[in-house]
Amino acid sequence: MPRVWDVLDARGATGATEREHLSRLQPPFDPRISIYVNAAAAAAAADMASAVTKAALSAPLRRALVQSRGFQTSTKSLLPSAFGSSSSIPPSYFQRSSLPANTVIRFVPQQTAWIVERMGKFNRILEPGLAILVPFIDRISYVKSLKENALEIPSQSAITADNVTLELDGVLYTRVFDAYKASYGVEDAEYAISQLAQTTMRSEIGQLTLDHVLKERAALNTNITAAINEAAQAWGVTCLRYEIRDIHAPAGVVEAMHRQVTAERSKRAEILDSEGQRQSAINIAEGKKQSVILASEAMRAEQINRASGEAEAILMKAKATAAGIEAVSKSIADGEDAAQGAISLSVAEKYVDAFGKLAKESTAVVVPGNVGDISSMIATGLSVYGKVGQAQARTMAKQLVNESAQESGEGVSAEPKQLKDSVLESFDEAAGQK
Repeated sequence: MPRVWDVLDARGATGATEREHLSRLQPPFDPRISIYVNAAAAAAAADMASAVTKAALSAPLRRALVQSRGFQTSTKSLLPSAFGSSSSIPPSYFQRSSLPANTVIRFVPQQTAWIVERMGKFNRILEPGLAILVPFIDRISYVKSLKENALEIPSQSAITADNVTLELDGVLYTRVFDAYKASYGVEDAEYAISQLAQTTMRSEIGQLTLDHVLKERAALNTNITAAINEAAQAWGVTCLRYEIRDIHAPAGVVEAMHRQVTAERSKRAEILDSEGQRQSAINIAEGKKQSVILASEAMRAEQINRASGEAEAILMKAKATAAGIEAVSKSIADGEDAAQGAISLSVAEKYVDAFGKLAKESTAVVVPGNVGDISSMIATGLSVYGKVGQAQARTMAKQLVNESAQESGEGVSAEPKQLKDSVLESFDEAAGQK
């Protein structure tokens, strides 16, 4: 019977470690025991070599099958379970990696749920921490990540309510809240949610115009999220939020939008310019109004001050006149005869002087009651009070007539002697009558 290391060398195994281990089993032992041990070791080595050969032959087939199904696997899963395999947690619940092997004792990572099937039927969900499995009966069928996951929604075409074709893409944020429903409620969650997000986005955009799509992006995201959650509850997945990433409009629409923005800004500029001119005109008119009001108030104050000054002057003049009259009356009361004569003389002088001034103006026309009898007017003025002496009155009348004749020139020089005689005769008659 060949030895174990001879068998290993014949099949291409290095067998260094095995040789050292099996060399310890050599005599001194009972020959029967040695034969039994050698036979058992040979059988074990043959089984091990057969398993390695099968694994080497089936590895390319399994790898091709996994690639065709879009699954991810690792070379560690191809090793026998006796050597133990440490599988990593998938990055998201949409990517199905190699499932953890049943090694009786397993440690479930945090924020991860493992679905265990016993003899092909759902048994339980392993929570994070230590888990004990029954070998050959229990199998880990699904691994679900309970973390938030970002799913990219590919670009798609959508038509708005005003018949504008848009290209939109987005990002959908989801999370598994029920690992059982996520495992048995839908076959391909990634495909289902992606299709649902695309159809919902097209439906929501079809209800809005282009302006509302651009302005109400937040409301559109909210509506899409609500519609996805309504359908994804049966799949054990909740949609946290949906974000529209890019919106691409046709070139003609973009150019029209640019022209609209330019026109809107030009309109605002013209409105602001007109408002400025209007406000400027209002300010100018208001300034003129205030100027006129201030000027009228100044004129009014001036007139009031002038009237007040004139009134005060009249009042003072009246007071002075009253004081003079009072003094004259007092003088008359003290000496009646002398005062009466002085008053009569003063009045007569003023009367005659007034007519003398009228005669100086060549354009002045005086029409008394008796036009032809000038001497009677002078006599009347001299005999106002009848207190002036006749000789004195005659002398004053003669002097006044001479002065008037000399000053008047042409008007009196025609017949100076006749006028003088007429005045004196009239004065004599008036004095005699008096």
